[in-house]
Amino acid sequence: MKKIKLILMMGILANLGCSNAVKAQQNEDWPNLQQFQKANAALKTPSADEDRVVFMGNSITIGWLNSRPEFFKGKPWINRGISGQTTPQMLIRFRQDVVHLKPKVVIILAGTNDIAGNTGPSTLEMIADNIKGMAEIAHANGIKVILSSTLPAYDYPWKPGLEPAPKIMALNEMLKAYCEETGHIYLDYFSAMADERNGLPKKYANDEVHPTKEGYAVMEPLVEEAITKALGK
Repeated sequence: MKKIKLILMMGILANLGCSNAVKAQQNEDWPNLQQFQKANAALKTPSADEDRVVFMGNSITIGWLNSRPEFFKGKPWINRGISGQTTPQMLIRFRQDVVHLKPKVVIILAGTNDIAGNTGPSTLEMIADNIKGMAEIAHANGIKVILSSTLPAYDYPWKPGLEPAPKIMALNEMLKAYCEETGHIYLDYFSAMADERNGLPKKYANDEVHPTKEGYAVMEPLVEEAITKALGK
């Protein structure tokens, strides 16, 4: 009788454990799909003559909208940056936050948080593959692709000592080569912003990672030129 009770108790505990695990998975939104769900649903399908562009990225992308809202105002440009995100997270939400919005162009700016290890260790090949995956999804859906270089960073304030600069440079070379192979547009912020350490100087970013208005002022004419090229204008 005791054995039967023990078996029953173990079964109940196992079921509770499974139930809790399922609830935890249901409550966890690792790629943060819910961040832009309402905003996406509120968007109308673009007209044929609307040159819709989606900016896909991390804190550097969303920080652009927060710091320089006037740059986006009055333009059919949609910002879908989420602070702290890595390329696997962005790849998961790419269809929802880019493809389903039916833009003519997507600008992908990613990679630095992967190098920082925000969601665990990643090789440069893994990071490049995730970015290529996003580019391939966009291309398959008739969306022109602009791949941005990862911005310079000499060190990460939240995770010092990783020496990211050489890794960023190597990743950028991989992305540039991929663009040359595929015909995607390579947007080179790095060359315009890097200092003698191959880092981002304080004149462009107080923490040497996230651009200030001065940093975005360097980026803006470069991205405008890339968008014009992508649209064939």
